Amino acid sequence: MIRVLVADDDAMIRAGVRAVLATAPDIDVVAEAADGRRAVELVRRHRPAVAVLDIRMPGTDGIEAAAEIRATAPATGVVMLTTFGEDDYILQALGGGAAGFLIKSGEPEELIAGVRAVAGGAAYLSPKIAARVVAHLAATGTGALAGRRTAARDRVRALTAREREVLAFLGGGLSNGQIAQRLRVVEGTVKAHVSSILARLGVDNRAAAAVVAHEAGIVPPAPGPP
Repeated sequence: MIRVLVADDDAMIRAGVRAVLATAPDIDVVAEAADGRRAVELVRRHRPAVAVLDIRMPGTDGIEAAAEIRATAPATGVVMLTTFGEDDYILQALGGGAAGFLIKSGEPEELIAGVRAVAGGAAYLSPKIAARVVAHLAATGTGALAGRRTAARDRVRALTAREREVLAFLGGGLSNGQIAQRLRVVEGTVKAHVSSILARLGVDNRAAAAVVAHEAGIVPPAPGPP
C-alpha cells in the first residue's frame, strides 16, 4: 500500500485529491495538511511514501516544505501540484528536490500515475508541465529555445550510449524497475546508470534530468515485442 499525505490550503482541492486517490486500491491517504509547516510535521509523524503538495500555500509554501521533507525524510517522495502560470515556482521546486509535477486541472489518472511513479522511485513530469518548463526556460533563461536545445544536447553528449537510452526513459517517467525490464538488465545496473547520469548532467534529481531530456529532444523508444 502506498501511503500518501496531501497538503493544500484549499479544502475542496484536498477533498478532490483524496477522492481521486481513493479510487486506486493500492493508495491510502494517511494525512492531510492546510499548509507546508503542518505537512512537514505530518510527514515526520506518518512517514508516507509520497507527499502531494500544493506549490503555493500560506506561510511555509510547497517549495519550502519539499526541501525540508527531502532533507529530513528522504524516503518520502514529493509530488507538486501546480497551475498554469506558475513556471518560476516549478523551477524552484525542481531545485528543491521535488520528483513529480502535476497540473491541478489534469486528468485524475495522471494524479494516480504520478503518485505511483514517485513511490516507485521514478520522476513524473506531466507532459504539459515539461512543455511549459522548456518553453519558460527558453523565454527567461540565457538564450532562445534553439540555444537551450543546443546546450542540452551538448550536455547529453557526455553520456554513454546506454546512459542516453536510460535518460530517454527517465524523460518518459519510468521507474528503475520499468527501465530494467525494457533494457532486460538488473535494476541495480539501471540505478548505477541513473547516478552517473545525474553526475554527468550536473543535476540533483530525476525530474531535473527529465527536463534536460525534453530540452534535448530525447524521447523513449517504443516498447519492443514481448
